[in-house]
Amino acid sequence: MSAQDSNGWDASAAGWIAAQGSEGDFGRRFVLDAPMIERVNRQRFRNALDVGCGEGRFCRIMRDLGVRTVGIDPTEALIARARELDPDGDYRLGTAEGLDLAADSFDLAVSYLSLIDIDDLPLALKCVTACLKPGGTLLIANLNSFATAAGARAWICDSEGLERFALENYLEERSVWLEWADIRIRNWHRPMKTYMQLLLENGLQLRHFDEPAPSGGGDPARVSRQRRVPFFHIMEWQKPDD
Repeated sequence: MSAQDSNGWDASAAGWIAAQGSEGDFGRRFVLDAPMIERVNRQRFRNALDVGCGEGRFCRIMRDLGVRTVGIDPTEALIARARELDPDGDYRLGTAEGLDLAADSFDLAVSYLSLIDIDDLPLALKCVTACLKPGGTLLIANLNSFATAAGARAWICDSEGLERFALENYLEERSVWLEWADIRIRNWHRPMKTYMQLLLENGLQLRHFDEPAPSGGGDPARVSRQRRVPFFHIMEWQKPDD
């Protein structure tokens, strides 16, 4: 079994493509897309690297914003789908940990809910940082660490029958299996300090942080939960100029 098979992505690719559709899932469509697009539009980025691009959805969004994009992903079926949807796009099979790209190549690197899939995060962030030009930006959308700590049984009923959010073992870094629809994949829970320390160790400087609330619609129950407990955050980091 390959390392990628062990993460469940090969077997789950068809289910993932079906779940994303043309507009993306709830988190992307109603929570993350608008603020991510707003961050891309704030600067005149010429080229971007999308790390863990999946079926290429955010690559296509950035293309429509005028940004030339290279998308990489380790799942062959997802790269095939990206090429099918965007024949003129640049989509490459590969991992963040094994980037074969010239140093100082990109104005922008994007990780849109992909850090949780990466086994060797220290190496991945080192490689991605190396690909950024001096002054370049790393834009991250990620699951909040309290959400990954809670896992699939985050919402419980207390002794009074009220719905509460529960988590445990927050500081324990670990892989977890998640299942929904026809998808079964392995993600990583890491405490927030792990992300912050690694990004700082790579010499990056934090320029923006947000925990966006849902906007524009979506299932009312999901909207209510994510207003009570925001599952996502956005970070923007800058590589210092030489």
